[in-house]
Amino acid sequence: MGSSEFTEKKVVFEEKIANLQERLQHMGSLVEEAIARSIAALKDQDLNLARMVIEGDEIINRLELEIEEKCLEIIATQQPMAKDLRRVATLFKMINDLERMGDYATSIAKITIRIADQPLIKPLVDIPRMAVLSQKMVKQALDAYVREDVVLAVAVGQDDDEVDKLLGQIIRELLTIMMENPKTITQATQLMFVGRWLERIADHATNIAEEVVFLVTGEKPKLND
Repeated sequence: MGSSEFTEKKVVFEEKIANLQERLQHMGSLVEEAIARSIAALKDQDLNLARMVIEGDEIINRLELEIEEKCLEIIATQQPMAKDLRRVATLFKMINDLERMGDYATSIAKITIRIADQPLIKPLVDIPRMAVLSQKMVKQALDAYVREDVVLAVAVGQDDDEVDKLLGQIIRELLTIMMENPKTITQATQLMFVGRWLERIADHATNIAEEVVFLVTGEKPKLND
């Protein structure tokens, strides 16, 4: 392959990657919005908002398939090597993590619908805090990918520790409420699931951050315990 042909191929590759990064950022913003809406719906017992989250998950799923197909097309037609191949492979893995986050937000919305006819057994404080932190982690992980910023990626893993602590607080508090009043067991269990799913969202954001470090350094770290 001549140098001009190589250069042209590289330009085409970079254009395709830039386009996929834009689609990825859009997918990420939809996931962040789904997380925020699912918790707002739960906190306010807003059935319409919960249904919007559930309906919006289909858009996230379609974006995953679209980006996946484009990644496979790039591998087949561009035959990227070394770091360029890692860039495509990282994108491929990230969309799976984002799709799973969307699923968890949808599950939270379904719980809102399930317990909508019951008053909340306690004001929600730590669950919204977990949600805000999880959203932040998603955004930071995606920004770290676009910028290839290892420092920002590592910071995502540090935030994951705080999410784990909040989950511990939520479980302890809900267990205390359940022991004091067995009638709260059903709803308290559902709220524990919400906390667990937010923790899983944070784990998927950390997965993305780990992929960023791998992309830049070629080494796969462990950013959470």
